Amino acid sequence: MNVLINSLVGLGLIGLVAVSVSLLGPILTPFFLGAFLAYLGDPWVDRFEAWGLGRALSATLVFALIAAVMLAALMLFLPLLALELSELLQGLPASFLWLQSTLGPLIKDWTGFNLQALDLKGLAQNFLGEWQQSSDIMGYLLGQITQSGLAIFGSLMTLALTPVVAFYLMRDWDHLLTRLDQLIPRPQINVVRQLTAAGDEMLAAFIRGQFLVMILLGIFYAVGLGLVGLDMALIIGLIAGLASIVPYLGFILGLLMATIAAAYQFQDWVHPVYVLTVFILGQILEGSLLTPWLVGDRIGLHPVAVIFAVLAGGQLFGFIGVLLALPVAAVLMVLVRYWLGRYLASGFYLGDAVPATCDLSEEGAALNTPPAATIESETIDPDMVSEATDASTL
Repeated sequence: MNVLINSLVGLGLIGLVAVSVSLLGPILTPFFLGAFLAYLGDPWVDRFEAWGLGRALSATLVFALIAAVMLAALMLFLPLLALELSELLQGLPASFLWLQSTLGPLIKDWTGFNLQALDLKGLAQNFLGEWQQSSDIMGYLLGQITQSGLAIFGSLMTLALTPVVAFYLMRDWDHLLTRLDQLIPRPQINVVRQLTAAGDEMLAAFIRGQFLVMILLGIFYAVGLGLVGLDMALIIGLIAGLASIVPYLGFILGLLMATIAAAYQFQDWVHPVYVLTVFILGQILEGSLLTPWLVGDRIGLHPVAVIFAVLAGGQLFGFIGVLLALPVAAVLMVLVRYWLGRYLASGFYLGDAVPATCDLSEEGAALNTPPAATIESETIDPDMVSEATDASTL
């Protein structure tokens, strides 16, 4: 009965949180972005604090470092990105015509579909609309934003509140965790702490590890394509880096876009080969260095699950849902493995067999756990907790 009551209370809390996020979504963006930055910076704050600096001073130094990096990146890449985007939009109709004339005969021979019958140039012009008439993309964007007072107010609130929230959460992170730990019912303290450690390991792999992999891959692709001479190097590199959150998606999407862009720009077969070389080197770099070093093998989410989580989060909660999708999926994966392990060790599943021990690793779903009657006093493999704690300080 206690298990049933606890389950109902847990489901009720989850439902309450989901409804609150849905209703308060428009104002939650700066808080989630601030929490994201605080989670990224907390290990560095702890390092500075271990060197003898106060918590407030350590948080200030880390916050200033993050702000400087972000500001430098915006000042360096935003003008280049705007220039490439403007050139891409203005040349889009001509690119469509080239694709139609180049690929049309091949597609007709392979599939029987006549691509020449489509008015791709007209479709591109209708799609672009006012974009095609503007040579200043950033000016056009700002003009569109300022037409809506609510939109510009929300943007200003996000820009103003995010650093404030990030600083205070970074400063008080350990204190907040201590207060939350004090609220955990004492009979379940060991299980909750160790599940939390495993969840933090997953979040560290996603938020700290995979985020850095995406950035470094995007930079590598952009620099490599720039050395090849590709005009759209920064845009394609950025898209390929962001898409690399799903295994091989960034490689496939970036290679396809860069190959088409190189074939259109240079009209030869040499530069597409150069593009292929860049992406192969990027895959080698990711598989042999970046992912083992920054992420490891701790995520365990299937690529289809990653795609579904992002799409479902966006559909249910909009932009906030996209931000929360992967962290929530990572934590849910830890809970699913735990409860699946308990089920596989339960009397309902085993019958008269005697269950063994509990493990929260990916393989732990197939291992045994103590029976349900001992949930209040059970413990989890301490070696797993030690490894999870070490991984949370990436």
